[in-house]
Amino acid sequence: MSDPVIALAMLGILVATIMIGFPVAFTLMALGVGFGYYAYFQPAQAFFDNRVFYLLTQNTFTVLNNDALVSIPLFLLMGYLIERANILDNLFRSLQIATRHVPGSLAVATLATCALFATATGIVGAVVTLMGLLAMPQMVKAGYDNRLASGVICAGGCLGILIPPSIMLIVYAAQAGISVVKLYAAAFFPGFLLAGLYIVYVIVIAIVKPSLAPPLKEKTTYTLAEVSRLLMISFFPLALLIISVLGAIMFGLATPTEAAAVGALGGFLLALAYRSLTWERLREAVFLTARTSAMVCWLFVGSATFASIFSYLGGEGIIKDFVLGMDLNAITFLIASQFIIFLLGWPLEWTEIIIIFVPIFLPLLPHFNIDPILFGVLVALNLQTAFLSPPMAMSAYYLKGVSPPSLLLTQIFRGCMPFLYIVLLCMLLIYVFPGVALWLPGRMYG
Repeated sequence: MSDPVIALAMLGILVATIMIGFPVAFTLMALGVGFGYYAYFQPAQAFFDNRVFYLLTQNTFTVLNNDALVSIPLFLLMGYLIERANILDNLFRSLQIATRHVPGSLAVATLATCALFATATGIVGAVVTLMGLLAMPQMVKAGYDNRLASGVICAGGCLGILIPPSIMLIVYAAQAGISVVKLYAAAFFPGFLLAGLYIVYVIVIAIVKPSLAPPLKEKTTYTLAEVSRLLMISFFPLALLIISVLGAIMFGLATPTEAAAVGALGGFLLALAYRSLTWERLREAVFLTARTSAMVCWLFVGSATFASIFSYLGGEGIIKDFVLGMDLNAITFLIASQFIIFLLGWPLEWTEIIIIFVPIFLPLLPHFNIDPILFGVLVALNLQTAFLSPPMAMSAYYLKGVSPPSLLLTQIFRGCMPFLYIVLLCMLLIYVFPGVALWLPGRMYG
């Protein structure tokens, strides 16, 4: 077999082993070292003199020395501290009261809470699970349709993938070699556009079919001062923390790493202010941060080793020649690449897609004159569908795990579908009007 064929076999083995359930990071490293040993093999050479071992150590040092990745554990620590600060209950309650006169107010409050909390934590499973425990019983009690309530929670919980400070955007920026700051600016409007489309859909449904989202029959009346006080206690501190972190990054007052450090300190102080920070919760937050950070870093090490050998054997070239031979234009290439990422989202996590498969498309972007920042925003939007599309919609399984047995998984799937279509609509808008993503970074950074 020729080296390019061996490279394709290497990629096929990777996909097969991931599907079986092998740990992705160590599978990448094992395949990289194994096939790399063949690629660099020289007769009469001592076993450990093979250059693949030098490549592995160099990649490990390079990845762990990457300044862009330092912000990941800090943002994660901020998210885990906020998640354990027990502010979600008060936040949801205050937003519910503030939007009580809006059609579908419970669903609107749920989406707003999800957007804010997902932005603060960036952890899809945690947001969906917590909102499933908090908002789902209240919506069912108020007479909301199970499918609509399920879709609202699942869709809202995924917004943290797209809205800055998203961990996914940091990982993509590191892979693509682009500025995290510019990517955050590019994702700002698309993220809130998607959240806005969700809210508009819920309001329209509540107006057209009030039986699906009936108005609240709450006897208690609230004065403007009481509503303002509730928002001041629960909404504005968290919103101020997020705005401070994002503002410092986007206006150049701090690097993403420095802003993440301030955010982690802010999360710590916020938990203290709400009197919810215990030694046990702090220890758990630190442990989860270390575990998730280690997973991401070792994924990068494995991916760098795998990609180096894959490219050395000619795999990258054969894929590039194949794609260019199809005579695609920029639009058809974008559609084809996003469709492949959509399919990969069923069996794989976003980390695996971003670190393993997206780099296959990145070298092709200059040929089609596609901005890697725009491509990153489209990928982040596309990954929303991975959590919402049956049969592997992970957000649906998160919600099912904390829902009563009467809520069927098929109902959750059906509830997710309208929001899946809204994501596709948002992607279409970005395709047609790329300025939605590119205007802000161009305006701020030239």
